[in-house]
Amino acid sequence: QVQLVESGGGLVQAGGSLRLSCTASGHTFSNYGLGWFRQAPGKERELVAGISLGDRTNYADSVKGRFFISRDNAKNTVYLGMNYLKPEDTAVYYCAARLFVVPTTTTTDYWGQGTQVTVSS
Repeated sequence: QVQLVESGGGLVQAGGSLRLSCTASGHTFSNYGLGWFRQAPGKERELVAGISLGDRTNYADSVKGRFFISRDNAKNTVYLGMNYLKPEDTAVYYCAARLFVVPTTTTTDYWGQGTQVTVSS
């Protein structure tokens, strides 16, 4: 069993920055693909960014050039740096882990509990 705990959410003005962290415990972190997802009220959960075992990254078009995902296997932590935040980035952000491959919204082994990000205009 892997436990994922997110932190770093909060309230920020448009144009500002935040960094989310997700720390894992329970299994060999380096064997997992990792992702950050978000869900806004009334909307489906969507992939924001993913990172593979080999540090290959992918991003949703809406966040390319503004958000950056990274992982530190020594600290069992995955990060999401968010810059130039917009009100439409407001959502609950979840980290996720899947054994060997990057998780998707429908194929994820473990989810964190979520952290709220609110961007004011």
